[in-house]
Amino acid sequence: MKISARGRYALASCIILSEYALNNELVSLQSISNELDISKIYLEQVFSLLKRGSVVESVKGANGGYKLTRPMKAISIYDILEPIEQGIFETTKETFEKGHQVIEAALKEVVYNPLDDVVKETLESMTLEELYLKSREDNDQYMFYI
Repeated sequence: MKISARGRYALASCIILSEYALNNELVSLQSISNELDISKIYLEQVFSLLKRGSVVESVKGANGGYKLTRPMKAISIYDILEPIEQGIFETTKETFEKGHQVIEAALKEVVYNPLDDVVKETLESMTLEELYLKSREDNDQYMFYI
């Protein structure tokens, strides 16, 4: 399985949103863009898809920005990637358009469908909260003294 740059940016952005969600704060795309050092225009595309997938919502106004639609423990990695990564979640195309239907059925039953199911189940079992906590864990390893 290969996750696109757009998918990876969506995951990273949701980690940033999780940090702000702890204080019930909104975050601007510009802030996320600066923190992750990615183009704001590119993030607008990502957030448009996340919004369509009901992962984030926007609040307009001078103090507006984005926030998660649900608590991070209620958002799975599948929820984040599904609106972004269309290729991963498409059903596999038929190998043979004409004839060889027995082979096609066997491929679907033994290989394609079980693989699709395992990928989906795995991504549904992982939460944004787990991802966020893991990202914080690595930051807490180092102690700095002044």
